[in-house]
Amino acid sequence: MSGVSELALLGAILPLLPGNDQVIVGPGDDCAVLKWNDAYDLLVTVDQLIEGVHYTPETPPEEAGAKLMKRNLSDIAAMGGEPLWAVVTLAADSDAGRLVPFMTGVAREAARYGTAVCGGDISALPAQGVVTTLTLAGRVPHGGAILRSGARPGDVLYVTGEIGNSFSSGHHLSFTPRLAEGRALGGKAHAMLDISDGLLLDARRLAQASRVDLEINVPAVPLRAGAKLPDALSDGEDYELFFCGPPGLPGTVIGRVLPGDGEVKTPGFTEIGKYGYEH
Repeated sequence: MSGVSELALLGAILPLLPGNDQVIVGPGDDCAVLKWNDAYDLLVTVDQLIEGVHYTPETPPEEAGAKLMKRNLSDIAAMGGEPLWAVVTLAADSDAGRLVPFMTGVAREAARYGTAVCGGDISALPAQGVVTTLTLAGRVPHGGAILRSGARPGDVLYVTGEIGNSFSSGHHLSFTPRLAEGRALGGKAHAMLDISDGLLLDARRLAQASRVDLEINVPAVPLRAGAKLPDALSDGEDYELFFCGPPGLPGTVIGRVLPGDGEVKTPGFTEIGKYGYEH
């Protein structure tokens, strides 16, 4: 967004938003957590996908649609949840023929992960391109959502998979949402999020939410083929899980949690340009 940072805009908007006694966790995590029943809490997340921002105009529409679904599934994974239902909005220019294959990709991934697509909206777009959003609801055992705010000094830091070179490698389209891994971490991980805007930026979000410092051992970060430091730490679009908890959890150990006030430290590594991607 030209002229204003995402963080500054959110700082102005979030105090305006009303809540109620059904909201367990509001804005600021990967999903909202809402009261549902005695067995489960409801998870709700929404994401946009904009042609020219999140994928190129040359990307096959079916793969772009698949990415929209999987971006949201990754948010559910980051809370340790299970996806259930989705609604989709589509806005396109006069070349609306791309929307059917786009929705084919959405439907393909929804079916793969047991998610119903149960509604949405279509509109004309008075400019070139395609703008889409998907809202996804899921569930997590009552009280079991893994939040960004639970990190504790002494915890070990972990990451699933590999980091970096997402666009050039095609990973930003071909990634697999870590739903099984997220559910397996329920009751074990103390804090978690998915890496979408860059490892360092998302690590700082977890550190600030938990009011701790994180120390990342940069040489231990597993790099995707072709990835180079320091870009791998900030490029984003990895859709891997970054989490902390006791020793012995599944994943690559990349650091530790320290007492502090929301800083991310990289001892011995100073080649950091941008921290990550802000919209």
